[in-house]
Amino acid sequence: MAHTKSGGSTKLGRDSISKRLGVKVNHDETVKIGGIIIRQRGSKYLAGKNVRRGGDDTLYAGVTGKVMFSSAKKTRFDGNHRYVKVVNVIPQSTAK
Repeated sequence: MAHTKSGGSTKLGRDSISKRLGVKVNHDETVKIGGIIIRQRGSKYLAGKNVRRGGDDTLYAGVTGKVMFSSAKKTRFDGNHRYVKVVNVIPQSTAK
């Protein structure tokens, strides 16, 4: 018989597309209201003043202004401490 035996199915080819996570606007850069600052999974960066957090943990600007990153010491519910990065937006002054 001149048949070729079936090779079976492959277990490769199931690579997911990248989610393009990370910092989108850096320190001292301006951002418009509603502009995305950071795309993240979980709370690697915390929302500070004038920053809102979306349902998928995305941080976006609540006002138009400059993005500022800072560090803080956060106390967990069990009393332990954790150093976190906080993102703030400093509003632009409308007066020139």
